[in-house]
Amino acid sequence: LKTTVHDATASGRQTSDGFVVLKGSQAVIDGRDSAPASVIALRERLIKDGTLVKKDGLLVFVKDTAFRGANTAAAVVYGGTINAQVAWKNADGKTLANLSS
Repeated sequence: LKTTVHDATASGRQTSDGFVVLKGSQAVIDGRDSAPASVIALRERLIKDGTLVKKDGLLVFVKDTAFRGANTAAAVVYGGTINAQVAWKNADGKTLANLSS
């Protein structure tokens, strides 16, 4: 599955434990003004522990990174809350919501 926001593109997959964003995926560098404190704190922790590194005006995942769900993964990529059911799409453009039904 993939999602794109501005110049950032991220790839991921659902797992039995949640959702994994794949190594090399990108996230926007600036969080949204409306981002909840929990998303801001999670992004800051991922930067501090070296999971996300700044490169060419984006944040890049240096390893596959597991999240509790697709919404949390998408929020980190987008820098704020986003509906993961429509944000993540497969190669055919089908949303996660369509794939789940």
